[in-house]
Amino acid sequence: MLTRRTLLGGTAGLALLGGSGLPVAAAWAREGAGEREDLTRWVDPFIGTGGHGHTYPGATVPFGMVQLSPDTDNGRWDSCSGYHQDDRTLMGFSHTHLSGTGVGDMLDVLVVPRVGPVVLQPGSLEAPEGGYRARFDHADEQATPGYYRVRLKDSGIAAELTATARAGLHRYTFPAGATGDGAHLLIDFHHGMQDKHGVPTRVTDASLKLVGNDTLVGGRRVHQWADGRHIYFALKLSRPFTTAQLYSDDQPVAGDQAAGTNLKCALHIADAAKGPLLVKVGLSAVDVDGALRNLQADLPGWDFDRVRGAARDAWQAELSRIRIDADSDVDRRIFYSALYHALLAPTLFSDVDGRYRGMDDAVHQMPAGRHTYSTYSLWDTYRALHPLFTLVQPERVPDLVDGLVRMAVESPAGPPVWPLQGRETGCMIGWHSAVVLAEAQAKGFKGIDYKAAWPVFRKRAFEDTTLGMGEYRRLGYIPSDTVDEAVSRTLEYAYDDWAMAHLAAGAGARDDARALVDRSRNYRHVFDPALTFVRARDSAGKWIEPFDPRAMGHMKKWRDFTESNAWQATFLNQHDLYGYMGLFGGPEAFERKLDELFTTSSEMPADAPPDIAGLVGQYAHGNEPSHHVAYLYAYAGAHHKTQARVRILLRTMHQDKPDGLAGNEDCGQMSAWYLMSALGLYAVDPVTPIYVFGSPLFRRAEVVVGPGRRLVVEAPGNGADSPYIQSVSWNGAAYTKSWISHASLAAGGRLTFQMGAKPNPRFGADPADRPPSFTPVKM
Repeated sequence: MLTRRTLLGGTAGLALLGGSGLPVAAAWAREGAGEREDLTRWVDPFIGTGGHGHTYPGATVPFGMVQLSPDTDNGRWDSCSGYHQDDRTLMGFSHTHLSGTGVGDMLDVLVVPRVGPVVLQPGSLEAPEGGYRARFDHADEQATPGYYRVRLKDSGIAAELTATARAGLHRYTFPAGATGDGAHLLIDFHHGMQDKHGVPTRVTDASLKLVGNDTLVGGRRVHQWADGRHIYFALKLSRPFTTAQLYSDDQPVAGDQAAGTNLKCALHIADAAKGPLLVKVGLSAVDVDGALRNLQADLPGWDFDRVRGAARDAWQAELSRIRIDADSDVDRRIFYSALYHALLAPTLFSDVDGRYRGMDDAVHQMPAGRHTYSTYSLWDTYRALHPLFTLVQPERVPDLVDGLVRMAVESPAGPPVWPLQGRETGCMIGWHSAVVLAEAQAKGFKGIDYKAAWPVFRKRAFEDTTLGMGEYRRLGYIPSDTVDEAVSRTLEYAYDDWAMAHLAAGAGARDDARALVDRSRNYRHVFDPALTFVRARDSAGKWIEPFDPRAMGHMKKWRDFTESNAWQATFLNQHDLYGYMGLFGGPEAFERKLDELFTTSSEMPADAPPDIAGLVGQYAHGNEPSHHVAYLYAYAGAHHKTQARVRILLRTMHQDKPDGLAGNEDCGQMSAWYLMSALGLYAVDPVTPIYVFGSPLFRRAEVVVGPGRRLVVEAPGNGADSPYIQSVSWNGAAYTKSWISHASLAAGGRLTFQMGAKPNPRFGADPADRPPSFTPVKM
C-alpha cells in the first residue's frame, strides 16, 4: 500500500448541470431564505493555490465531473492540482483536476489557444521560451465559483472558462491581428500529471478522430497514480476549423484518425479574430459515445453567459445551506471559500445515461435517479468531510456511500482505500471506507446496501494477510521490523475494527462484531506505559531502541509512522478514550499529556515529510491525524481547554490568501475541519453519531439540514476575546453536556452557546456530561 510520501439561477439553468441532484439542493436552500444574498462573492478559489494547499482555481460545479482549470505545471509536488500561485506561465486549460491532494494525477485533454506557428512541446518552468507555454500575470486573472478567466500576455488571447456537471465550456477572444493559419487550438492528449521523477505521463490505447469540420473525439488509458484509468472526450467548436492536423510522437499523421500513446491535434482557425471562439468538451470514463451524450445533454447550445450563470446558481444553492453572521468580510471569505472547497469532491463519475466504469474495469448501469462518484480521499475525509455531508448534504449521502459499497464488491483490491476514476490507488493506510459506511449506518441513512459490503470487509478483517494483516491478527500489533509504518497501521487498523464491528452487527454477524470490538483495543499493544507514548515493537515483542518521539522511525528503510511521529500518533485513538486514558494513569494524566503535546518544542527532524505542517508544539494541524486532538480535552473533563485550542486554530490556521491553509486541502477535509469547528461541532469518532462541542466562531449560523428543517447555532456574547462557553441551551432548555447527538441536530432546532472571556471549568466537567466513547455495539 502506498502513502503520499512515497509518491511525493433557476430550474432552467440548473438543468444544464446534468442531473446531479442540484435542483433539489436549490429548493432546500431557498426555503424561507427571504432576500437572496449573493454568497458566491465571498468565495476566493485562489485560497490554497499557494504554499502546500494544492488547490486549483478553475471552473467547476458542486461535485462536478469536470474541473476546467489552467495548468501551470505538471511535474512537482506543489502543483499536484496542476496549478501553483508561484508560477507565471501556463501550458493551457485541462478538464480534470484534484483538489488539494498530496499526489498528482489527471489534467486530461489540454486545450492550448495560440497565435503563431504550431509548437508541440510546452517548454519548462525554467525555460518556457520556444514552447507553447504562455506568460500571464495574476492581475489579469479572475476566479469565482463556476468561472475563470485570464489574459495571455504573449498572444493577447483572453481565455474564459465555465462548466456544467459533465462538460466544460471555453470562450477565447483572439486579438484583432489573429488571422490566417497562425491562430489555432492545440489539443495535447499526451499531457497529464508526471510522477515525482519527471517521467512523462504514461499513456496507452490513445486515439483521436476528427468528425466533420468542428468535432474531435478521443480516448486513452492513463497509468499514473490511478493506474489504468480510462478517459474519453468529445470536443466541438462553435464554428468550423479551417484545417486540422493530427500528430503522433510529434510527427504529422495523414488522415482523420490517429492511434498511439503521444497524440496531439492542431485545429487552425482562419477567422479567429471574427469574434469569440467557443469550445465545449464532454467527458466520460465509459466511451466516446458517453462523452458525446454527456456533451449534448449538458451543453446543447453555445450561450456561455447562461452556462456561467447556471454554474453560479448551483454554487449559490449549495452555499446557501449555511448562512453566518460574521464580524468581518475576512471571516466570510474564509468560511464560504472553505464551504466551496468542501463541495468539490467526491466527483460525479456516472454518465447522463447512468453508465459508469467500475473498479473491475467493466461498464455498469446505475438505476434511474442514482449517481456514482469518484475521488474519495478517505484517509483524510472520513474525519470531518463525511460527517459534514451527513448534516448539510443528507440527500446526497446515499449515493456517496452506496458507491463505496459497489466499489468494494467490484474491486479486485477489496474495500476502497483511495479510489480514483474507477481505479484503486491503494494510497495511505487502513480501509476507512468502513468508517464512512458505519457512520451512515449509525445515522440511519437508507438506500445503502450495507449487507452487501460486509462480506468484502469481513474477508479483509479475518482472512487477508497482506498489508500486515497476518501479523496484526496473530500478534495483536504490526511489528516494525517487518512492515513499514507499523505503529500507525496498528492504530488505524484498530479504529477500522471498531467501524467494521458496527457493519458486522448491522449484517447480523454477532460473533464477528464481538471479535472486532475486542480487537479494536489492539492500540494497547503499541503503547508504552513507562513513556506514555505509542512506539515501535519488533516481532519478538521488544520495544525498538533508540526511541525519539519526534523521529519518523527507527531505520532509514522505512518509517514507523504515517506522515506523523510518536507525539502525534499517541493521540490517534478516536473510539475508546476512557479505556485509553487509563493507560496514562487517568483523565488528569491524559490532560497533562495533551498540554505537553501543544506546548512542547515544534522542532522536527530533517527527514520529516512536508505534510507535517501547521505545528503548535507537536500538534500538526496541516495533516489529518491531528484534526480531532484538540477535542480530546472534552473527554478528560477539561472542555474549556478544547474551547481555547479550537478557537486559536480557527484563527491562525485558516486565512484568506493563496497560502492560507496549514497543509494540503485533501479533497475538502482541511476545509471541513474549519466549517464544523466554526459551527462549534466536531465528530471525534464518526462511527458514534455525536458531535463534541468546540468554540463556535460566529454570533449566529443557520444550517439547512433537510426539507423544512433548520439548525440555528447562536453564540451571544461571542467575540475575538470571548472564546469560552459559559452555558448551553438546546431549544430553550438548559443543556449541560459537552456534546450533542446527530439525530437532534438533523431534526433541526436551536443550539445556543452563551460565550464569555473567561473559562468556565465546570462546563462539561461532570463525568455524566462528557462525550460517550466505546459505547456498546448494537447487536
